[in-house]
Amino acid sequence: MEAMRWEAQTLVTAQDATGGAAPALLPLAGLVRTVTTPEFAGITFHEVTAKSVLNRVPAGSKMPFEWTVNPYRGCSHACVYCFARKSHTYLDFDAGMDFDSQVVVKVNAAEILRKEVNKASWTRQQVALGTNTDPYQRAEGRYRLMPGIIAALADSGTPLSILTKGTLLSRDIPLLKSAATQVPVGLGISLAMTDEALSEAIEPGTPGPRARLRLVTRLREAGLPCGVMAMPILPWLSDSDEALDALFGSLAAAGATGVTAGALYLKPGTREWFMKWIAAHHPELAGRYRRLYGTGSYASKEYRTWLAAKVRYFKARHGFSHSSGFSHRDLDNVEDPREEEAQYPAGSIPAPAREGSANVPASRPSAQDALF
Repeated sequence: MEAMRWEAQTLVTAQDATGGAAPALLPLAGLVRTVTTPEFAGITFHEVTAKSVLNRVPAGSKMPFEWTVNPYRGCSHACVYCFARKSHTYLDFDAGMDFDSQVVVKVNAAEILRKEVNKASWTRQQVALGTNTDPYQRAEGRYRLMPGIIAALADSGTPLSILTKGTLLSRDIPLLKSAATQVPVGLGISLAMTDEALSEAIEPGTPGPRARLRLVTRLREAGLPCGVMAMPILPWLSDSDEALDALFGSLAAAGATGVTAGALYLKPGTREWFMKWIAAHHPELAGRYRRLYGTGSYASKEYRTWLAAKVRYFKARHGFSHSSGFSHRDLDNVEDPREEEAQYPAGSIPAPAREGSANVPASRPSAQDALF
């Protein structure tokens, strides 16, 4: 693989760039080097070589796919609400600032994936990208891992899906159009608000809502599907009639093939970080959030049922009533809040391959148990 080239790069070893002792980190398997650069101020990249990148989704998952690839761990999008924050603690990083600033890069992801999907045992089940951290975060502009990953999957006859907030995806539209002639392709954009100021405050490293709406339009104009995951809807911040009307109206105007929406989900690791943010930026809401979420990860059933009714109304108003996509279930009388996790909008999951085609798996292969 061609060596990565960085302008004014610094290799961080026993000491950090300020001359102090570098933080004690769990030795990363396959660590090649640790890099900082002025172009990505405040972010440290840990380049690793992976032995495997094709990961099996845990048994019992409600996800509509069984395999994932995550070329990055940690994410400079810095979304305060990101559900994946706790996964960084498995590397002895913290779920707060470290998640935003300590990014692990699997520099050989494409070449390892190509070897894995060309094994005789691989039966070409769908592979999902963007399930943990964003594959089109800013670092992808330098490392360019996604073109090789997309090509490896398409060339092997493996259906693929991508979920992202990153407008860098537009760089790969020609490649995705080509891939879609080889295999089923699903594309999803994560966008849950149109308020630019709120977006800048709570997801500061992402392209703003207007930029993501333009990306939806570009994908649709290229003849590609594009569903939108409008998650998370934030209680008292983005759940008003005005906010939801603006959101669904904008998605319809942009040409989204489908949309699903759900309330903020605060699993351990994320919950603590988000509650600190609420206390600092919206102290008047801190108590209300504590009462709404109690000691769990989900908003109360009453709130979720109330929000579902509003979402149904605005989806119908803007023409999305019949485009809910994979496994959509209304929340009325649903006891298990995890049902929300199984909702993927139309266009974001590849259309099923025709029976008898090369893309239909004959059996389920064995692989790694790790999701990341």
